[in-house]
Amino acid sequence: QVQLVESGGGLVQAGASLGLSCAASGRTSSLYNMAWFRRAPGKERDLVAAIRWSSGSTYYAASVRGRFTISRDNAKNTMYLQMSSLKPEDTAVYYCAADIDTTFLTIRLKDYDHWGQGTQVTVSS
Repeated sequence: QVQLVESGGGLVQAGASLGLSCAASGRTSSLYNMAWFRRAPGKERDLVAAIRWSSGSTYYAASVRGRFTISRDNAKNTMYLQMSSLKPEDTAVYYCAADIDTTFLTIRLKDYDHWGQGTQVTVSS
């Protein structure tokens, strides 16, 4: 099993920047992919960005491409999400997720079976 603990988040104004971190523990040698998802009020959980743990290859949702940056520090078993030019529509609970089975960079929700507790990001206009 992999345990995930998120940190960061909070309340910021539109246009500001904010960073999230996700520390992984447990079977970290089994990590294939990690990702950030978010759930806005009244909406489903959507992928924000994903990263292939070994190569660092990344994928971004169109809505955040160019504004958000996903990265990882393999030595620290930590994933990051740097968010800039934040918009009110970025308001959501952000979840860290890990996949230990898929041998390619995956953006499918169903492939991620380890989850953090979620952290709230609120962007005021």
